[in-house]
Amino acid sequence: MSLVFGQGGSLRERCEISSVRLSHGEAGYDEGAVLPAGDWRPLNTREAQWFEAEPSTPDSALIQLVRQPLPVMRAEEASDIHATAAGLYPFANRWPADFLGCVTNPGDACTTTEDPATGRRLGLHVDNWDRLPYGARGDGRRRLCLNLGPGIRYFLLGDRDIEEIYRLVHPDPEHHYPHTDDVRRYVTQGRPLQCLRIRLDPGDGYLAPTELLPHDGSTLGGERPSTAAFWLGRWPAGAGTS
Repeated sequence: MSLVFGQGGSLRERCEISSVRLSHGEAGYDEGAVLPAGDWRPLNTREAQWFEAEPSTPDSALIQLVRQPLPVMRAEEASDIHATAAGLYPFANRWPADFLGCVTNPGDACTTTEDPATGRRLGLHVDNWDRLPYGARGDGRRRLCLNLGPGIRYFLLGDRDIEEIYRLVHPDPEHHYPHTDDVRRYVTQGRPLQCLRIRLDPGDGYLAPTELLPHDGSTLGGERPSTAAFWLGRWPAGAGTS
C-alpha cells in the first residue's frame, strides 16, 4: 500500500492504525465481516515510512488527499445536496470522471457501506466497478470520495492489498476473481491485517484504489451525519492537494 504523505506530513497526521476483528452476531452486519477492533493509535515513524509511496509507485496505486471548498447552504437547501453534489467535482475541465452518486450516513457508525441486497453492513471490502481479475487489480480506476459534511468522516483501509491476500488463500489465484469473501477468509485464518483510518473533515476527500485495497467508511465518534460523494476516474499523482 502506498500513501502520498504531502508536504508537512499532513496525511500522516490524520492517520491512526488499529487491529481488526470479525463480526459475530452483530445486528446490522454480515456475519464474519472484518471490522476495526477499535484500539486506535497514531502511526509511528517506522509505519509511516513503510506506507509512504516510492517514486516508482504507479498513480493508480496511490492514496492521496484532496480538498474542495464547499458552498454555504441554508437549512432549507439541505435536501438538494444530492442534486448539487455532481457540481462539486474538484477536477472539472482537467480530468474526466464518472459521478457515482452520494450517500448520507448517520454519525457514530463504526462502518458505513451496506450491501443493497441485504441492508447489512459489509465491513472492510473491495469494490468491483471495473471487474478486473487477479493480476490486474492495480490497473483499475481510482475512486474519489468527498466528504460534504456536516459531520466528520473517516476512510478505513487495510494494510494488505487484495492481490497479496488472494495469493495466500487461493492455491490457483490465476483462475479466479478477488472478492470481499477472500478478505474475510484471510482474517479467519489468523493472517496479519491492520486497519488504518484517515480523518476527513467536511470538504476533505481522498483518491484511492478501492478495487485493490480492502476499505470502508466510518463516522465513529461523530454526532452529525456525513454525506459522501463518489467519482471514478484516472488522476495523476499531482492531483492531490495535500
